[in-house]
Amino acid sequence: MTEETSLEAQVGPGYTFEGPALELGGLMADADTLTGTRIRIPLAMLNRHGLVAGATGTGKTKTLQLLAEQLSTAGVAVFAADIKGDLSGLATPGQVADKITARATSVGQEWTATGFPVEYYAIGGEGTGIPIRVTVSAFGPLLLSRVLGLNETQESSLGLVFHYADKQGLPLLDLADLRAVVQHLTSEEGKPELKALGGLSSATAGVILRELIAFSDQGADAFFGEPEFSSADLLQTAADGRGVISLLELPNLQDRPAVFSTFLMWLLADLFHDLPEVGDIDKPKLVFFFDEAHLLFDDASKEFLAQIAQTVRLIRSKGVGVFFVTQSPTDVPDDVLAQLGSRIQHQLRAHTPNDAKALKATVNTYPNSAYDDLGEVITNLGIGEAVVTVMGERGAPTPVAWTRLRAPESLMAPSSPESIEATVKASPRFASYSEVVDRESARELLAKRLEEGARKAEEQAASEAKAAPKGSKSSSRSSGGAGGVVKEVVKSSAFKDFMRTATREIVRGMFGAARR
Repeated sequence: MTEETSLEAQVGPGYTFEGPALELGGLMADADTLTGTRIRIPLAMLNRHGLVAGATGTGKTKTLQLLAEQLSTAGVAVFAADIKGDLSGLATPGQVADKITARATSVGQEWTATGFPVEYYAIGGEGTGIPIRVTVSAFGPLLLSRVLGLNETQESSLGLVFHYADKQGLPLLDLADLRAVVQHLTSEEGKPELKALGGLSSATAGVILRELIAFSDQGADAFFGEPEFSSADLLQTAADGRGVISLLELPNLQDRPAVFSTFLMWLLADLFHDLPEVGDIDKPKLVFFFDEAHLLFDDASKEFLAQIAQTVRLIRSKGVGVFFVTQSPTDVPDDVLAQLGSRIQHQLRAHTPNDAKALKATVNTYPNSAYDDLGEVITNLGIGEAVVTVMGERGAPTPVAWTRLRAPESLMAPSSPESIEATVKASPRFASYSEVVDRESARELLAKRLEEGARKAEEQAASEAKAAPKGSKSSSRSSGGAGGVVKEVVKSSAFKDFMRTATREIVRGMFGAARR
């Protein structure tokens, strides 16, 4: 028995499945020898989650594209963050080239140039895609604390602010609403309510307010508001039965990495909240690709990581599969990594001591391998090659397989801007989400309360002045007292804030910039 035959005998049976499966590629015996064994992932196991890892430029995006194509063909909806814009090419049939033909032939792929149904989205409309917005209330204090970089005490205090707003019937739709509530609680009028909350100091409230202002200065106001995006819109199928691939544009990721990664986490949490339990099904409803996953986990608190792990563990029963895409498996916490049934590992480089340590840790996360030195295999993988292990139909991991991956059938480059814009404008969801809605919320309600308080104070003062005899000392005192009340209200920080807000809204309306 040759070494190649022996490898096929050890690995091949693990990838023989009865049900439908995604085709990844062919088993390699070494860098030059491709066997006849096909490496696959059972479709029913894709809601057991997965990992696509590898150094920059090793083919992770093309692997994501390959998976998205086959999921769409199988009628499964796909969501992916399009970091570099390359995934937009999924909507356009690929172009024939010698390299593509050679790769397809080598792995037994019948390659056909194909475009797939795609929807383009952009956070808050910062880009070409359909705007995705979320209300501050729906985003919640935990995720917002993560974005703002608050410590545990400040995070707890922000939770009290949200609690106060809920109890007082103050809708938090955008960041201006949240700032208005914090400003109210730190004003002279709101200090008694602040004290009644307990556990929220004026100093901590001031820190939160400063962070919210800095966050707004980064352009984050565009992310929050209405109409709020319904995550159920990601679970679409086209008229021909193929799953719709939803791509989220992420411009200027390097400037606001925590914002984007946390926003993706909100989408995932929202899906978990809204979708019904379905248990184990023949194929997932949606597969969610979480690119640049390390941004989500960097500097995260234990509580935040615990929430992520719980969401990933439980969302499987909602019919959603999650694939984390990152450079190294060590970017993903152990509690999350342990839940990822499928692993597609592209080349890792070991040029530094830290790289070597990460490589060793990566090798230790794999089941026993038929390869003598799996670490050497991983460092010598070519572009478009990966080490693969998946969860088989019995729920057990398959043998580790050095795999030459198939070629995507859509365009491996961005689609044209004209094509993307036309697709966005033609979508029925564009009409639903393109126009911003600005209904009455916390900021306006607090301003109304203050205005009403001032009006009542004036009426009371006028009534007391009218009832008192002319020239009496009591009249003078009452008038002075009432005038004092009015003066106090007018001089209050909350009233000044109301007047500034009103003036700002008038000016915005004059220049046509007011939200409609």
